[in-house]
Amino acid sequence: MRRILSGMRPTGRLHLGNYVGALENWVNLQNEGWENFHMVADWHMLTTGYEDTSRLQSDTFEMVLDWLAAGIDPARSVIFIQSEVKEHAELHLLFSMLVSKSRLERVPTLKEQIRDLHLDEQTISYGHLGYSVLQAADILLYRATHVPVGEDQVPHVELTREIARRFNFVYCSERRPVFPEPEVQLTQFARLRGLDGNRMSKSVGNTILLADSPEEIAQKVRQAYTDPKKIRATDPGRPEADPSDGHGGCVIWEYHRKFNPGEAADIAARCRAGTLACVPDKKHLAQVLSDALAPIRARREEYAADPDRVRDIIRDGNRRARAVAEETMDMVRTAMNLKSPGALVP
Repeated sequence: MRRILSGMRPTGRLHLGNYVGALENWVNLQNEGWENFHMVADWHMLTTGYEDTSRLQSDTFEMVLDWLAAGIDPARSVIFIQSEVKEHAELHLLFSMLVSKSRLERVPTLKEQIRDLHLDEQTISYGHLGYSVLQAADILLYRATHVPVGEDQVPHVELTREIARRFNFVYCSERRPVFPEPEVQLTQFARLRGLDGNRMSKSVGNTILLADSPEEIAQKVRQAYTDPKKIRATDPGRPEADPSDGHGGCVIWEYHRKFNPGEAADIAARCRAGTLACVPDKKHLAQVLSDALAPIRARREEYAADPDRVRDIIRDGNRRARAVAEETMDMVRTAMNLKSPGALVP
């Protein structure tokens, strides 16, 4: 069995970075016959955004629309909401006994969040500190064999493997291990920069959404970052990064490499030779992106027109996820001697 567990925090409509970094890979694995569980990580959303949950439901719906539009097939992949499967919380509690506070403080992404969100290490919440344990519970609850992630998430998977080993060592010495040690399934094209050359983020406004119209795509691409030294159309350009002066590479060419690979090498050569101007290149890319996203937009409109169908898909996914979660927790409770003998049950 090859089974994956992957998910996203519900942040509403998704952008090209979400598609390239996760969704495209999910669809490929699904089409290759993997058993896929895709989780709306609403509890994880609370670790940094517990104060305002007013958009949680609408953002969940919009995100699931984009999953379906991108090609996630609910007949072959399980789409579910984390908080609707309470076993996540139980397994998180049990796993929290198997990992030390100092180990959690060494998780690199926690340090990055503290830095990026300007948090005080002394005042971060217990839930924020332990979110990587909840992530381990998410993965192991479905006994996933692989976890598709970018390189920045590899430390989380390693902690998950540590917890699985620890549980199996402590509680399964005389029985079959409950948990596999999941392997990392690295995303091939894990990062796509925003239109301004920085990290892609909706809060910054440097994204192209999967639901954007051709007109919106064209307007956004016109503002994209290119080589600042290519002032005139005939000036030689530098599509690749040049660390010597801080040039991170042309975003337009980076997008061509991903969505227009057949022409990318020629576009780069013409740019270097000074025979390709940025304005027509941007117009060409806008058309490429619009064409690439057209099937996604069409499927999204179809699902959006029938919200009850989407809700039914989520309800069915919750049911299917619970069935696996209940089976796993029965194995966990048995291994930990948490199941009361029948004679003691009233």
